[in-house]
Amino acid sequence: MTDAVARLTPTAIMLLALLHEDDMHPYEMVRLLRDRRADRLIALTHGTIYHTVARLERQELIAEAGSDREGNRPERTTYTLTDAGDRALLAWVRRELPSIESPERFRIALTEAHNIDRAEVLALLATRREALVASLDAHRAARDTAISHGSHPQFLIEVHRQTALLAADIAWLDDAVEFIRHPDTVWGVIDIPATDRYLAQREAARA
Repeated sequence: MTDAVARLTPTAIMLLALLHEDDMHPYEMVRLLRDRRADRLIALTHGTIYHTVARLERQELIAEAGSDREGNRPERTTYTLTDAGDRALLAWVRRELPSIESPERFRIALTEAHNIDRAEVLALLATRREALVASLDAHRAARDTAISHGSHPQFLIEVHRQTALLAADIAWLDDAVEFIRHPDTVWGVIDIPATDRYLAQREAARA
């Protein structure tokens, strides 16, 4: 499972997360991802999605749940998440959420963090905060040491930028934790109310 998780791409994770929500066919996946502006995070083309679906099926992380044909539309195969796929999805998010090594993968993990219990997400983000603080302290110390040894500040402007970004990331994370912790914040796919808007979005994606 560890090797399978390591090979998963951000696109694969987002597809597994959709199937964690419900069984779907690839066309619906594409429509929903576009509606939810996932194109900010991944390359969203039919070719990429269908290729990723095929790879996930070969890895036995998803499986066919049935097929249907309506009117003149081509036959559409619906997929479901397997137990192995569910474990892989959650393992990937658990690994990437506290890590500060890959900001792009963190964005995907954060997007899909709602698939994990709220208390566990808060614990993972606390670990991430510790790593951010350690990195911030290290950058500040390196900058101060370099200046004390005679380096001109103009040569350290990138280090100054990185310290500012790390400080901002910590401040944002503190706000995010308060948002997630707040009792009024709905957390988890199961807890999302089946509003008319949500149901209409799903129906439009299937069309």
